[in-house]
This record gives sequence, structure tokens and C-alpha cells, in this order.
Amino acid sequence: MYEEILYEVAEPAAIITLHRPDQLNAWTGRMAVEVKHAIARAESDESVVAIILTGAGRGFCAGADLKVLQGLSRGQGAPGGADGLEADPGDPEMGASFRGTYTYLMSVRKPVIAAVNGAVAGMAIPIIACCDLRFASDRASFLTAFPQRGLVAEWGSGWLLPRLIGPANALDLLFSGRKIGAEEALRMGLVNRVVAHDTLIETARDYVEALAANCSPTSIATIKRQVYQGLHQSLETADKEAFRLMLESFKAPDFGEGVQAFLEKRPPTFKRVGKGGTKP
Repeated sequence: MYEEILYEVAEPAAIITLHRPDQLNAWTGRMAVEVKHAIARAESDESVVAIILTGAGRGFCAGADLKVLQGLSRGQGAPGGADGLEADPGDPEMGASFRGTYTYLMSVRKPVIAAVNGAVAGMAIPIIACCDLRFASDRASFLTAFPQRGLVAEWGSGWLLPRLIGPANALDLLFSGRKIGAEEALRMGLVNRVVAHDTLIETARDYVEALAANCSPTSIATIKRQVYQGLHQSLETADKEAFRLMLESFKAPDFGEGVQAFLEKRPPTFKRVGKGGTKP
């Protein structure tokens, strides 16, 4: 089914691996379609609590494929995707802001974790920024490179980066296109944690397993929607919405199970999120 990615489910995680290692997993139209299709599969699979996105070989993603960039610079259109793999993951209720080419990742009902195993460049920066969490290998590096190619802050990165790392850090990376290492990315807040290279996927899996063992997938889906929609809301609106959702959650089975599990000093058993999602 897939030519440029690998897809596997090792419950409770789905792992999507960009798989063009000889090209440092440079992004193509087909890869974009395949990733979106795999994300939709994972979102619909009740055995999957969270999705891990990583790269094969030395790099996470070197940005757009050089042949694509050359074609665009000559006025040629970008190559097409992959017939038969059309998919539309994510929650439509999130609204158009979170249903874009890569911002759809922010509307997916399950956590999406970028396990950054190596270099991240160009358009791969906004792609990892659209993931919910970013765990980085100590060998990872990051550069936007946009002004060095005569380009602008692509794919929403002018909106995403200031919200992740602040305007000053965002402008530094976007103006200069300079490369930073994993530790500087951690200090900026671009990544959540840095781990030894050989433990990266294990760390991401351990995180997902902890979510699966202790947290309500329905609550996680609702919280994710609250956080991202809140970026466009006033405090008053977000507070009122949180109150409404809280009252709804009191009536949901997961609330009763969570309280009972705590009282009985046992792990909770929560319903997983699958096709169509669940609501509190």
C-alpha cells in the first residue's frame, strides 16, 4: 500500500516512519498522501492510543524533495500524490484553521508525537510543529532554511513557531535559517525532551504506554481540542467552554471509572477512541 512510509501498530502506539532514507526522507507529494492516510488508519483504530511519527536512517526529514523544488523554481507544478489513498483524518468540528495541509494533525483525536531521530529542515519544521509533542534524539538538528532559498515562513510556521518558542526565538530561526542542535531546541521549547539516540522510540512508546495505562483517551481528545481552539478564543470564551465540558464529563462513564479506580487503588479501564471518536 505504501511506497514512502512504513506503518505498524504495536499496541497502544501506531508508528509511522518516513522511509526514503537515501534522500534523508525528503518530503514528496506521495509521502504527504501516505502519511495522511496512515494517520487516518491510526485514528480509527481503537487499539491505538497515540501516534508516533519518525524517520528512517540518519534524518527525520530534509524538507521538500530537491527535484520538487527545482521543478517549482522553473514554473512547473508539484508532482501529484497517490490514487486510492485519499483520507480525511481529524475532527471536522475543530474548524478550518486546523484542517489545513499539515495543520490537520492538530485536529486528530489522538496525540501525535514527533520522534525526531535526526535532521529536520525546511517544511519539516512546520510539520513537527503541528505535532502535539516532540521528543528529540541527541543527534537531532533543526533549521528552517527558508530565507536561504528565497522563500517565506512556509506552511503556517509564522503562526506556529511564535506560539511554541516565542516571537524572538521564532524570528531568529526564520530570519537566519541557522541550524540548531537538540539541546538548544530544548531550551527554546521547540522540543519537549532530548534523549539518547538509541532510546528515542522506546521513550516515545513508554510515554504512550503510560497514557494508555492511566488516562482517558476521550479526555485526551477533548483536552487537545480545548488547547488548540483556545489559541483563537478569549479567556472568557475558553473558560465558559471548559465549564460546559466539565459538566458533560460528570455524566460520562470515564468519570465514574476514574473515581472508582482511584478509590479502589487499581488501574482505570477507559474506553479507547476509534472511528468517529467518542465524546464525554
